[in-house]
Amino acid sequence: MPKSKRSKVVSLTKTAKKTLDHKKALVDSIRDSIDANTYVWLFSVGDMRNDGLQDVRKAWKGTGRIIYGKNKVVAKALGESVETEYKEGLVQMAKRLKGPVGLFLTSWEPKETQEWFSTFSRPAFARMGAIAPKTITLEAGPVLNFEGEPFPHSMEPQLRSCGLGTKLVKGVPSIEESYVVCKKGEKLSAEKARLLLLLGHMLATFRVKLGSHWSEEEGFVEGDDLSADAEEVDEDAMEE
Repeated sequence: MPKSKRSKVVSLTKTAKKTLDHKKALVDSIRDSIDANTYVWLFSVGDMRNDGLQDVRKAWKGTGRIIYGKNKVVAKALGESVETEYKEGLVQMAKRLKGPVGLFLTSWEPKETQEWFSTFSRPAFARMGAIAPKTITLEAGPVLNFEGEPFPHSMEPQLRSCGLGTKLVKGVPSIEESYVVCKKGEKLSAEKARLLLLLGHMLATFRVKLGSHWSEEEGFVEGDDLSADAEEVDEDAMEE
């Protein structure tokens, strides 16, 4: 009788070795990118979105690389002390890899790089805890999405789950009186953020802020402090 897949024994030694091999390969890959590019930048993002980072990657394909997440491994690649730093001055970059920040590597001149990122932004849906930049109000009657179209009857349960007191009128989710979805300056709850998503209102903006940078010629150059602007990121998520 064949063994159940559930009874298969997994060697923890093999798993640990695979993890170590992966980290070593990542360290080597980061160091290869340092060798291939003139500048290494620290950056943070406002209203972090993976699709926003993907847009940046596409724009810089062949001319830049983003490394976001797994700061402990990245710091090891840079060097966590003067004795272990990969190249002189990189330890200062490693010391600033705290919290949700990443590295951007390119050979573009600093002025050109800063100008590009200063003009790059993408609209995004606000998340729970974000501060509403403006007031959004729904008028009495059929509930309309951002394009001015009424919601189908199948969406009514989702609208109600977000705190909207709807009822079906001729098969269309409707409200009897105007409803304030959010007020300017208030912190969004999970329900309000979800409702804004359903309605199609993008109240957040994805953008990248550059901080300090490093090059072999100049060494470490102090830039803006990114700690106040950075948003939490999953340390287990590695973006390449």
